[in-house]
Amino acid sequence: MSVSAAGGAGGGGIQGQMLEVTVVECQKLKDTEWFSRQDPYVCLEYGSTRFRTRTCTDGGKHPVFQEKFVFTLIEGLREINVVVWNSNTLTYDDLIGSGKIQIQDVLSRGYDDRPWPLQTKTGRYAGEIKLIMHYANANANKPTTSFAPSAPPYAAPPVSQVPLYSAPPPAMVPAYPPPGMAYPPPAVAFPLAAYPPASGYPSNLPNTAAYVTYPYPLPHDPSVYPPPPYPPPSAYPPPPHPPPLHASPYGPPGAYPGIYPPPY
Repeated sequence: MSVSAAGGAGGGGIQGQMLEVTVVECQKLKDTEWFSRQDPYVCLEYGSTRFRTRTCTDGGKHPVFQEKFVFTLIEGLREINVVVWNSNTLTYDDLIGSGKIQIQDVLSRGYDDRPWPLQTKTGRYAGEIKLIMHYANANANKPTTSFAPSAPPYAAPPVSQVPLYSAPPPAMVPAYPPPGMAYPPPAVAFPLAAYPPASGYPSNLPNTAAYVTYPYPLPHDPSVYPPPPYPPPSAYPPPPHPPPLHASPYGPPGAYPGIYPPPY
């Protein structure tokens, strides 16, 4: 594979192209004031071009700017220097932090809105700054890339053609009803056996001729029906109730014989 790129970032070069940079805000800035809130502002430098934002009075650690600047790109220069200052009235301005903004990604993609870190003079963390960069000619300056084939193109093997049937295959299931058979089937020539079949063994059934059959209902037998009354009659008359008193052989008691009271 061979890649040809003229002008570094694009085939047509970036010399003289425009890059828009918007300073949005700063976050977590180092505080350089002891008794009041600091007043930050931002300075941008690209080549010999310098821009300065307005001072965000009492911005403190989170100043907001929302200011846009346009830079003329220089071939071979791929970074922007950024410095954040604290504005003082009576003394010199205090340096809060500084950093370098790489523009290689925005030149290739056309857009970049990431935050960038800031450092103090001693290299310590001093907060971050958020920029929005826009490059309109990113699509026109994409590198021209040509690929040399390293192998012949892949060709799929021919697919074997299966011959079609000239006639439909024979049926595997025979037709119903089978040929040569009429429906319904012909009658059976031999007589059917009687049911139950005749047996050579003697029959164990009783001889019904020995029994006398009676018509229904059976004749009335006065000696049997109706049943005798209850209780059965007795040949003797029943005793009277209550039974008569029997005569006593002693007779009823009479008067007391003798003199009453008896003598002493």
